[in-house]
Amino acid sequence: MTSPASKRLEGRIALVTGASRGIGAAVAKRYAAEGAHVILAARTVGGLEETDDAIRASGGAATLVPLDLAEGAKIDELGGALFKRFGRLDILVGNAATLGVLTPLAHMDPPVWETVIGLNLTANWRLLRSMDPLLRRSAAGRAIFVTSGAARGATPFWGAYSVSKAALETLVRTYAAEVAVFGVKANLVDPGVVRTAMRAQAFPGEDPLTLPAPDAVTDTFVALAEPGCRQNGQVVPA
Repeated sequence: MTSPASKRLEGRIALVTGASRGIGAAVAKRYAAEGAHVILAARTVGGLEETDDAIRASGGAATLVPLDLAEGAKIDELGGALFKRFGRLDILVGNAATLGVLTPLAHMDPPVWETVIGLNLTANWRLLRSMDPLLRRSAAGRAIFVTSGAARGATPFWGAYSVSKAALETLVRTYAAEVAVFGVKANLVDPGVVRTAMRAQAFPGEDPLTLPAPDAVTDTFVALAEPGCRQNGQVVPA
């Protein structure tokens, strides 16, 4: 991991969803260490406060935003609030996601399907819709979303999650092509196997201590968030 002394994101404003734990919390803490002011968004207030405490203990700065991404109107309101406070957004990290239930597609209850597609796909579209004007006001707007190898396979029982991530990849690539002329870059990170709550849910018999910690994937998120990043519309392995 690059030394925080380099401050590669000095003065930049970053919004990270799912920042209460796992990859989101790790990315938020790393961004703060690199000099960014981090806006922490998640449903779990206690988790947000833990991430905030860690950031402040290391000398960083953060703003807490308790937010249920299922409430689309709240996402729209967040864009307006950030405009009033900061006037721009330099980095958007769409990390929050849900696995749903691993089951045959024909057996899946409609509410489960709708929840997975709603959070993993629709909420990220709402984020882009709300944050796009702010990213364009940045000198180097960067949008980064978390995907999965499941998006490019057809693994039995992973249907809703796989479909949501495949659609997310198309969404982000399309957005990347639309905003390239404005200097905004949009990419996806495939973190691979990481020690997260979602991984434990999918593989309950696995020893989590044998897996890389979320901190291990933050270098890729920093590289894609830097003003000098040239990648656009790519799926980047962590």
